Amino acid sequence: MSQVTSHNSMAETNHEGDFGCSLKELCNLMELRGTEGLHKIEESYGGVQGLCTRLKSSPVEGLSGHPSDIEKRKAAFGQNFIPPKKPKTFLQLVWEALQDVTLIILEVAAIVSLGLSFYKPPGADREHCGKGAGGVEDENESEAGWIEGAAILLSVICVVLVTAFNDWSKEKQFRGLQSRIEQEQKFSVVRGGQVIQIPVTEIVVGDIAQIKYGDLLPADGILIQGNDLKIDESSLTGESDHVKKTLDKDLMLLSGTHVMEGSGKMVVSAVGVNSQTGIIFTLLGAGEDDDDDDEEKEEKKKEKEKKKEKKTQDGAAMEMQPLKSEEGGDAEEKRKANLPKKEKSVLQGKLTKLAVQIGKAGLVMSAITVIILVVLFVVDTFWIQGLPWVKSCTPIYIQFFVKFFIIGVTVLVVAVPEGLPLAVTISLAYSVKKMMKDNNLVRHLDACETMGNATAICSDKTGTLTMNRMTVVQVYVADKHYKKVPEPELIPATIMDLLILGIGVNCAYTTKIMPPEKEGGLPRQVGNKTECALLGFALDLKRDYQAIRNEIPEEKLYKVYTFNSVRKSMSTVLKNADGSFRMFSKGASEILLKKCCKILTANGEPKLFRPRDREDMVKKVIEPMASEGLRTICLAYRDFPPSEGEPDWENENEILTSLTCVCVVGIEDPVRPEVPDAIRKCQRAGITVRMVTGDNINTARAIATKCGILQPGDDFLCLEGKEFNRRIRNEKGEIEQERIDKIWPKLRVLARSSPTDKHTLVKGIIDSTVAEQRQVVAVTGDGTNDGPALKKADVGFAMGIAGTDVAKEASDIILTDDNFSSIVKAVMWGRNVYDSISKFLQFQLTVNVVAVIVAFTGACITQDSPLKAVQMLWVNLIMDTFASLALATEPPTESLLLRKPYGRNKPLISRTMMKNILGHAVYQLTIIFTLLFAGEQIFDIDSGRNTPLNAPPSEHYTIVFNTFVMMQLFNEINARKIHGERNVFDGIFNNIIFCSIVLGTFIIQIVIVQFGGKPFSCVGLSIDQWLWCIFLGMGCLLWGQLISSIPTSRLKFLKTAGHGTQKEEIPDEELEDMDGLDEIDHAERELRRGQILWFRGLNRIQTQIRVVNAFRSSLSPYEGLEKPESRSSIHNFMTHPEFRIEDSEPHIPLIDDTDAEDDAPTKRNSTPPPPPSPNKNNNAVDSSIHLFLESSKCVSPTAPGSPLHSLETSL
Repeated sequence: MSQVTSHNSMAETNHEGDFGCSLKELCNLMELRGTEGLHKIEESYGGVQGLCTRLKSSPVEGLSGHPSDIEKRKAAFGQNFIPPKKPKTFLQLVWEALQDVTLIILEVAAIVSLGLSFYKPPGADREHCGKGAGGVEDENESEAGWIEGAAILLSVICVVLVTAFNDWSKEKQFRGLQSRIEQEQKFSVVRGGQVIQIPVTEIVVGDIAQIKYGDLLPADGILIQGNDLKIDESSLTGESDHVKKTLDKDLMLLSGTHVMEGSGKMVVSAVGVNSQTGIIFTLLGAGEDDDDDDEEKEEKKKEKEKKKEKKTQDGAAMEMQPLKSEEGGDAEEKRKANLPKKEKSVLQGKLTKLAVQIGKAGLVMSAITVIILVVLFVVDTFWIQGLPWVKSCTPIYIQFFVKFFIIGVTVLVVAVPEGLPLAVTISLAYSVKKMMKDNNLVRHLDACETMGNATAICSDKTGTLTMNRMTVVQVYVADKHYKKVPEPELIPATIMDLLILGIGVNCAYTTKIMPPEKEGGLPRQVGNKTECALLGFALDLKRDYQAIRNEIPEEKLYKVYTFNSVRKSMSTVLKNADGSFRMFSKGASEILLKKCCKILTANGEPKLFRPRDREDMVKKVIEPMASEGLRTICLAYRDFPPSEGEPDWENENEILTSLTCVCVVGIEDPVRPEVPDAIRKCQRAGITVRMVTGDNINTARAIATKCGILQPGDDFLCLEGKEFNRRIRNEKGEIEQERIDKIWPKLRVLARSSPTDKHTLVKGIIDSTVAEQRQVVAVTGDGTNDGPALKKADVGFAMGIAGTDVAKEASDIILTDDNFSSIVKAVMWGRNVYDSISKFLQFQLTVNVVAVIVAFTGACITQDSPLKAVQMLWVNLIMDTFASLALATEPPTESLLLRKPYGRNKPLISRTMMKNILGHAVYQLTIIFTLLFAGEQIFDIDSGRNTPLNAPPSEHYTIVFNTFVMMQLFNEINARKIHGERNVFDGIFNNIIFCSIVLGTFIIQIVIVQFGGKPFSCVGLSIDQWLWCIFLGMGCLLWGQLISSIPTSRLKFLKTAGHGTQKEEIPDEELEDMDGLDEIDHAERELRRGQILWFRGLNRIQTQIRVVNAFRSSLSPYEGLEKPESRSSIHNFMTHPEFRIEDSEPHIPLIDDTDAEDDAPTKRNSTPPPPPSPNKNNNAVDSSIHLFLESSKCVSPTAPGSPLHSLETSL
């Protein structure tokens, strides 16, 4: 901050003369709130007008927009830009890569080995140290002992640099993405009397900005004129109530806050680091964590401050708070802090788990290898040869031990698949980059992969399924229903004038129709599309709405009731010269017609409009329009005569009655041509598409049929919001999950829905336990009111063009072209990520299994690993880094959309993959062992086994190594298919990266073998030998065909691997934090879900049998179970204690049995409650056991050791 101020104070000196107020004054002004600010502006500047004059700006004309003026302002008041946190330097990343445990072990081993190779025992006659040490004739050969150590160090450096470079480019990509999101944010300001859109960073102090519903304010400002403006300042103050901004009460608008209703203009008073957001940032040191969003950081900051105050007073109050209050927010923040790291997606959770398991196995193997080697050596030297331990021989023995240690470490290095996380990152980063081309801007990496599992999409209608180019196609005016826009002569002049005036003033002034960009194109619609349709209608009637707007500028509008999701209408009041008022209204026809008591007839006179007439009109006009998929809008007006005096404008119900209907228009929003096809693809891929819209049910049904969401003859539900609410609530008006469960599987269209309905539906589908798999729901939204639903969904899509900033904030992916078919692309990419990882795993694990077994058995039988440390590292580099690049960048194919989505609990390694891995391992091991133990006879060369310590490399072992690598190369091609397809070459040339990597690896391999020499323990091979190696490698492809002929279904014994993490593995403290939370938010739920590992196969069945037997014998419930704690594993597949406080009963944590995989006969809330167990809590233990046997209810309290116990105590 100090730098900024000093810099600005310098700036102030030269520009002080230019503006009538300094940066400091403005900063102090913005610190004030509400009426204080109002008084200060009155005193110091003589009102807002005076402030504008001092800032050399005009409320109507805005700034001149002259570059020199803009620069001057930037110099005096700063730019609207908050400098980001510095990225990690390359060196830091290198240092982080060096932290890898296996690499550290290797480095140590290499250094020890180097040190020992330089140590020459004084005049040691090596012969008497045992036969292992002797046998080196050539002096120069023993000099080369250091090479191995050096080579290991070198390869470690390679691995580190590759890893660091990957991280660095990933970070760079991510920053590029961020800056792209930021550059795309534009804001409307008035410059030189014209409203223009400029990038947010270009806004300067003194700009007149137009703000409207759904905006995220980019800078601090002072209100000049506002209609019904309400702002959500929770991101700065934590108050969740919307703050009303009016010229006589509160003028201060702060950056980072959201406009929830209304519109207006403000003069910008502080930008960048001097705005309220900026100040908080600077306090944070430009944000400690590079979170995606500015606000999140501010909130964190404020939460920290609030928490300090709160920690003291409320412990207990915490749980009682509803979500809305500050404390509720605080609880959420607190929860976010305590949860296990949130950025791990489901996939990454599964992978980390798998990697750890493999690593542990590797560690055990390498330890055994070392022990066996040491024991064999000691037994051989001191027992069989019976040599004494001679002091002079000690260094030589130590050298042997170091060599064994290095062999052990290489086994470990090969076993640990450090390429896994790398593969995920590369795959995701690559997909994200490519998805940009498919118009998906991904804000959260894991959204991409979640999308592959999506089972339901709840889509908006307007703009997503339709083109969002609204045009008026039918009109009911002056007692006649016109099927197309009538000629202007046909409409009586009085009605025409009212109509055009009403359209002109009662559409937001930010909405306009611009000339087309290209010659002969369609005119551009700017702003709210429904209003654009009405303005276009005015133009079709050969009238100019702009003339009216010039005559009645926005400042002259007496009062504006802006559109919001409750009113469903918009009204504007004009004050006439004689003191009377006239109000124009427009809104959804079924809502406004109820408020009309007159209607204009053919001669332009109003006549009475009774409920009976209204029903006629609905039947004859509105329903026919709606059934053709038109949205109907009613235009009406009302006069307030001067005799009655000024009405009470706050009492909306009184104001919005006894209207006179002018006309009803039918607005068509044509279905996007590519949507029906996209929806067919979704349905084929096992994804249900539901339409949630604010339109009336007939319009919605018509459009759903056009899109193919509803097929004629299906028995699917189309509900209106009201009916939906009636069906899902019980007598008390509380939402019941089981009622939702009765509806959602059949529901396809929800019409006239409010934002809360959308949220309820999404939440209901996600929490539902009816289907055997938990539903993964994607939601699209554009309005501010869609925020909650977008946040609740597994993946939220916001519209890039029509979407408001609030919606974009809440979303995971932004559709830059607002098009539904882009969502299908996202599904394709998501599935592709999953498949790429599986391909990589299939390849990696084959290599792992083979390399570990070869090193292990080789070491035990021949006391020396056939694959040397450096060779192992090279193999590791191929497998990990290159293969992850090659296999993770496979482009998606349409065939991905032909299968059902994988579930949440689908293991990473399916049976088919297990078959491939083991099958190929068998082939490779056979070949390698044949070569190892019979290779010298086959190729007629010297045996490489049992060579002395620093012996020169042998042809024999070079052939083994070379064949091994060749087999990996060809197996990499096999790994391209994981569902048992025959043709592994299918589409191989679409992936340039894959081809170049395989080729590159091959060339480097030739170089290593022919010229690697001592460091790589290689000798040049003849052409014959090379051809044999390549031939044996190609055998992999043929063997692959053989393997894919074996049906997987026969191989029942194959286990799957790589599920999520288990419940029991969460430490108790974290479980305690989980209860008392208002509603575990989604990403966290994911984590929890991921943390439930299914005991598949035998394990589960055995447990079930044991449990059932235990109860049959009706002894204590523990009979037949090993120990009380093991019980929690049973519940693992029945119920997962997952605490969520339901909307209905805020203080009782329910236990939700989400996705019980074996469709246990449970439906939440429908099971008869079990008799109270001794500890009177509704615990998972009771509910799951009483599924097995209603009779034995002697369930004792949970065992103190189990995680559930800690939950009880904390509850």
